[in-house]
Amino acid sequence: MTATFTPRPSATRRAEQSGFLRTLHAEWTKFRTVRGWVLAMAGALLVTIVVGLFGTAAPVAGGRGADSASYPKGPGGEAVNDSFYFVHKTLTGDGTLTVPLRSLTGVTDIDAGKTSQGATPWAKAGIIVKESLTQGAPYAAVMATGGHGVRMQYDYTHDTAGPSDKVSQESARWLRLVRSGDSLTGSTSTDGSHWTKIGLAKLPGLARTVQAGLFATSPEAKQDTAAGTGFSPAVATGTFGRPFLTGGWSQNAWSGAQVGGDAGTSGSYTNTTKGGFTRTDGGGFTVTGAGDIAPVVGGPVMGVGFSVENFLVGTFAGLIVVIAVGTVFITGEYRSGLLRTTMAATPLRGRVLGAKALVAGGVAFVIGLAAAAVTIPIGERSARGRSFHVFPVTSATEARVIVGTGLLCAAAAVLALGVGALLRRSATAVALVIASIVLPFLLATSGVLPPGVSEWLLRVTPAAGFAIQQTLPQYAQVLSVYEPSTGYYPLAPWVGLAVPCGYAALAFGLAAVQLRGRDV
Repeated sequence: MTATFTPRPSATRRAEQSGFLRTLHAEWTKFRTVRGWVLAMAGALLVTIVVGLFGTAAPVAGGRGADSASYPKGPGGEAVNDSFYFVHKTLTGDGTLTVPLRSLTGVTDIDAGKTSQGATPWAKAGIIVKESLTQGAPYAAVMATGGHGVRMQYDYTHDTAGPSDKVSQESARWLRLVRSGDSLTGSTSTDGSHWTKIGLAKLPGLARTVQAGLFATSPEAKQDTAAGTGFSPAVATGTFGRPFLTGGWSQNAWSGAQVGGDAGTSGSYTNTTKGGFTRTDGGGFTVTGAGDIAPVVGGPVMGVGFSVENFLVGTFAGLIVVIAVGTVFITGEYRSGLLRTTMAATPLRGRVLGAKALVAGGVAFVIGLAAAAVTIPIGERSARGRSFHVFPVTSATEARVIVGTGLLCAAAAVLALGVGALLRRSATAVALVIASIVLPFLLATSGVLPPGVSEWLLRVTPAAGFAIQQTLPQYAQVLSVYEPSTGYYPLAPWVGLAVPCGYAALAFGLAAVQLRGRDV
């Protein structure tokens, strides 16, 4: 009787792992000993940094000088516009402010010497409780808007819709804010008797003594012309009835103040209208203001500095090099016949391809990670040194951009490796991968294509992965041009990155299947 020996599963797994590690080490040795590949990857790092820094070295339109090289920040650390005209009193402790808003009108400068009557869609007039007159201080407000009905907004990023009807002389809108500790409740009414709650704002740590009263503001008006989308100065005017107060209100007279000193980055006063207030018969007020109380967004409205992703504009140039190296890493062995030797030493062909993918993707990840980690802080310091705004982001967002840039480079390298294995021709594979990643990105972000086409390209092509670098937020309550040409991608950052990763996985899988069934 002949005894048979069956190895234990754990021993088999250890042997397989050991075999894969040997293959991985062999591929890494092969990569690092080819001087051209190493120098090319070093060049990818250098070109990403240089193009990024030189691309943001030129002055941008609207630079405002060293005295305004940073945005006001809201309670959450976000960049904010906080500019409006404020008719206010001091409120200590709890209290209620109720007022009828009888009209909301506006004026827009549409051309030199020409104006247009009518409030912009996000023009605002209403009541507000604000911790102080300092820009970025916590607040809660109830307001009517030019085109989006009654809203309750607080701490810049929060927006709750109320009734959608417009305010007019024939249909006044009553507004109410009730403070209880750090909670503020906003309500509205058509007759001052029957109230509808809009929302509740919690402002943790709100000071006991705050400023509260009436306000008006208006962002710039969006103008679509033959030359493209532009923005024109606009103001809003709210006509209020007599305010009704309960609680710890100061007995001093109402005071007027321009919060922010001007209209901020999202609006400006027209040539004919400035901010201010007047008293009306019966104890009411007419208040005129410009600007916005909202987060800062990118694009033309921002137009005064840089965002983090601007410093990474050189990524596309570095990717071209990464794609070329990733392709040649496999096609070069086909051309020289070295792959036959490799496969003879390692009969498991999928193992060889996996090891190559790990090496190419790993090196590309390090290159992208290092390039972003170097370029972003240098670019930020350079921009601030030249007195330009740098859009603030959280540490977590900046880390996501840096790591994401490395992952984007890794996905491109693996995609190039897979396509190279499938086609076995360096030039064709390199051209195809560049045309799928770099070319759509350049076309979509340059503004030469219609926005719909640009968004389509950044959804279905591997260029969607550039979304991982986006830091500019998009808010429904802030007017801007939310298009790829102004830095906005149609997919969320990690969803966008998943697109080139999916293409890379597909190319790798097809290459592995083909490699098993064809002679090398």
